[in-house]
Amino acid sequence: MSLQLTILGCHSATPRVNAYPTSQYLEINNRHFLIDCGEGTQRQMRKYKVGFSKIDHIFISHLHGDHFFGLIGLISTYGILNREKDLHIYGPEGIKELTLIQLKLTKSYTKYNLVFHELTSKESELIFEDDKVTVHTIPLDHRIYTNGFLFAEKPKPRNLHIDNIKQYSEIETCDYHNIKAGKDFVLSTGEIVPNSELTIDPPKTKSFAFCSDTLFKPDIVPIIKNVTVLYHEATFLKDREDLCERTKHATAEQAAIIARDANVEKLIIGHYSSRYPDLSAFKKEAETVFENVELAEAGQTYDASLTLESTY
Repeated sequence: MSLQLTILGCHSATPRVNAYPTSQYLEINNRHFLIDCGEGTQRQMRKYKVGFSKIDHIFISHLHGDHFFGLIGLISTYGILNREKDLHIYGPEGIKELTLIQLKLTKSYTKYNLVFHELTSKESELIFEDDKVTVHTIPLDHRIYTNGFLFAEKPKPRNLHIDNIKQYSEIETCDYHNIKAGKDFVLSTGEIVPNSELTIDPPKTKSFAFCSDTLFKPDIVPIIKNVTVLYHEATFLKDREDLCERTKHATAEQAAIIARDANVEKLIIGHYSSRYPDLSAFKKEAETVFENVELAEAGQTYDASLTLESTY
């Protein structure tokens, strides 16, 4: 399974009974990331069986409490659990100072290394890369400096078409690496066997874009073009679009416009304002623009096929 997203919290502002602020757990190509860490994230991680030890990278979109007030508690718990691995934290400039002053005044020093990656650029930039995954920022428009994040698998090697390869006795096992890398094979006669005959296309790469919180911002469309799954905030319905400019949030309809124009496969909306008791209205509004819409709900897990795998 190359992509699995678990919603830990998806409501705006303050925690309420059965309504937790933003946090998500993403598994992509065997990498494990925590995105935002609102109050109560630890509890939700335990409830939905998210492995604490798997997470080495935490991405914080901005420094409003409903997106990071759970971070210091999680860092402290890692200390109690005798964590030894480095923990990398990506977030706006100031997140290091905010975190370290809390640890200092509570004398809760960690035995593991906290590695901070403070962000200041207003342009999309690469902030994480290994042999399997890349992460780029998605500059957003909120009341304070805010980024979304684009997580993408790197292209996989081509798969060997063994039945076709067996037709050529000159091709040996030691040649497989070059063939999987896309190279043609040259026979001793000089004849070229095209790579397309010897390999099969690998599975399509998966990607996930996280966009919360933000005013309607169409210029992010080129950054997130053709992503597999887009999570986009939808704090309001269009009946209160007047509040969007003042609060720097978006409507369900606006989230759907972004999804449509970016040609994404699936849109998940969340960060609902507590003024709306019936969340089904968000889905109905978004579906007037974009068909494949899901409402975020704590405990939802989407697998690589984009189907809802489980709801706790």
